[in-house]
Amino acid sequence: MSIQMPNILIQAFDYPLPESKIAQFPLANRHDSKLLVYQDGLIKHEAFRQLADQLPKNALLLFNNTKVIPARIPLFKENGVAIELFLLHPISDSAPTEQLMEVKGETAWECLVGNKKRWKEGDVLKKGDLAFSWVDREQNHIRISWDTDKSFAQILEEIGKIPLPPYMEREAQVSDAERYQTLFSEKQGAVAAPTASLHFSEEVLADIDRLEIQKAYLTLHVGAGTFLPVKEEDVSKHPMHREQIVFTPELIQSLLQHTGPFIPVGTTSLRALESLYWSGVWLLENKPLENGLLILPKEFVYEARERNYSNEESLNAVLSYLKDNDRNYWVAETELLIMPGYQLRFCDAIITNFHQPKSTLLVLIAALISEDWKKVYDSALSNEYRFLSYGDSSLLFKKQDI
Repeated sequence: MSIQMPNILIQAFDYPLPESKIAQFPLANRHDSKLLVYQDGLIKHEAFRQLADQLPKNALLLFNNTKVIPARIPLFKENGVAIELFLLHPISDSAPTEQLMEVKGETAWECLVGNKKRWKEGDVLKKGDLAFSWVDREQNHIRISWDTDKSFAQILEEIGKIPLPPYMEREAQVSDAERYQTLFSEKQGAVAAPTASLHFSEEVLADIDRLEIQKAYLTLHVGAGTFLPVKEEDVSKHPMHREQIVFTPELIQSLLQHTGPFIPVGTTSLRALESLYWSGVWLLENKPLENGLLILPKEFVYEARERNYSNEESLNAVLSYLKDNDRNYWVAETELLIMPGYQLRFCDAIITNFHQPKSTLLVLIAALISEDWKKVYDSALSNEYRFLSYGDSSLLFKKQDI
């Protein structure tokens, strides 16, 4: 099949973002943020506390229940040289990351390695009962071993630090351990928070339930690549880092049965939903799996096809695969890059924060509301909105003429 990726220039997604507009700390209460609502080309300004009143009554909100792990591990060589590990993802088969967090004795991860040149092949670094050694220095694969009966999740809680986004330019504080997690964070494995969900308080969730707006939870373990700026002139050439998605058959069934608007909470939820659709297409087209794992390359969704598979066909293909292989979850690695010209399958609106200039997340927003992203961001800047991870929120309805 021929690949027809759009020619999108990243320079078109630049805008001036003063440092003073980047939120360095969260507000006192989760729901105290502002809410910009965009619909039918119009913008209005609300409070996030009133989010439920802005939602269609028959909507399905889809939350990412991933949990941020303390992924930064400070180490020192015997001579005092500092080395820092930033855990990216475990080196394993198709098991969900949250299961691999419970291993005992030994694990292996791909990492970013600070001061790597000072850590030679064969050197073993120690930290208490832990030993760190190279599995593959070129690939940044590191073995971590310990003699206690603790799980890796317990080990990390003791030695790791919450990895705040680089644009915060500060060390994580004790309060970040709670505020950089959502109220429903459950599945351990992310190295960045699904920040659109940080605004949801118990009160807002109660309002959503009172109005009988449906909720569902999926998992995408957010990777460090979410912070990488696009350095290529052509967005399609940007290397998308893989992120793991996990869906249960029950959730897939609920997507099939829902007849109202789909509203993903955050770009991570949207990418997970769209990746699930393309997982089904992969199976329908009899593409191979690698040891039972689908690795969805960014080019796949832009291949020219004679058929346009329906959502129902695609999701049923995933359910059939799970049943035939006696599996109780669908797990895949996605490189999905959503750009203008992409046909959204599971998004009538999105709840999301305000993103960095020249980022894949901002390009994704343009796929939803086209050039009106400029109007939205100009309005947010003019009205003193706070930007990025701890910033304010928006509810953006899909532009109908896209």
